Amino acid sequence: MDTSTERTPGPPRHGGRAATVALTALAPASWGTTYVVTTELLPPGHPLFAGMLRALPGGLLALAITRVLPRGDWWWKATVLGALNIGALYPLLFVAAERLPGGVAATLGATQPLLVAGLAVALLHDRPTAWRLTWGVLGAVGVGLVVLGPQARLDAVGVAAGLGGTAAMAAGIVLTKRWGLPAGAGPLTLTGWQLTAGGLLLLPLVLTAEGAPPHIDAGAAAGYLWLGSVGGLIASTLWFRGIGKLPVGASAPLVLLSPMVAAVIGVALGESWSLPQTCGFALALAALLAAQLDPARGGPAEARTREDRTHDDRTHDDRIREGRTR
Repeated sequence: MDTSTERTPGPPRHGGRAATVALTALAPASWGTTYVVTTELLPPGHPLFAGMLRALPGGLLALAITRVLPRGDWWWKATVLGALNIGALYPLLFVAAERLPGGVAATLGATQPLLVAGLAVALLHDRPTAWRLTWGVLGAVGVGLVVLGPQARLDAVGVAAGLGGTAAMAAGIVLTKRWGLPAGAGPLTLTGWQLTAGGLLLLPLVLTAEGAPPHIDAGAAAGYLWLGSVGGLIASTLWFRGIGKLPVGASAPLVLLSPMVAAVIGVALGESWSLPQTCGFALALAALLAAQLDPARGGPAEARTREDRTHDDRTHDDRIREGRTR
């Protein structure tokens, strides 16, 4: 297979970290449209179909573009990542969106940075600092203030789906960071593997347990297209690219943008904000920005220097093996 269609990205260089953060943030920002698209455009009662359609076509398109298949242990690694980041996450998100108010679902998702911090200790041996743990809690509180209202109702199945989806994505983030990118593959390649694996895992469930909606009108078709392109292939590629470049403690809090964007969409559709909601939005935004810094570890500059040194060491070793240095 041709592996020349992509270049494996290195860590962010001087002046590039802010751009990396901004591009990565576009992914959860686009995911913030999922709730309104699901409730306003998609036919209800078909979360598996929605998840499959969001994943499989984009995954097959990515495979056609990159023309790179997994090798060796990356067959099972791609399957595991696809099951966590796509096969489990997508349908669970649609179940939560259908059965819970947007505020409850968003608040459950806002706990993800804390789950990532816990998993990073076990799998990455990365002990989170008090700075990031504190801001992780404050970020979840801020999102709760924005989106939870007095009429928020709890549905057991919806809550379980929301927590399950959050936990699956947290595990996917940490494992993606642990395994990195295989040789000769870039973010689009890894995205294609995961979307395809996740979509194929959902396909038999759709065929046997749920089926397709009896009628898909123009609005639903537009919703599926948006979720599969911008919210699926494009957002996932930016997301996995960012996970590979940024420290896990900096990338995970960016998911706070998803409920924040959903809340802003609600305002655009006519909802009004109270003072606590406005304060909560400011708190969540502050938490997101503060997570990009860590005074206990010297801030982003130290993380960048450490990653650059590792990258440079690997490059030097590669050149030695290729006989280009003496």
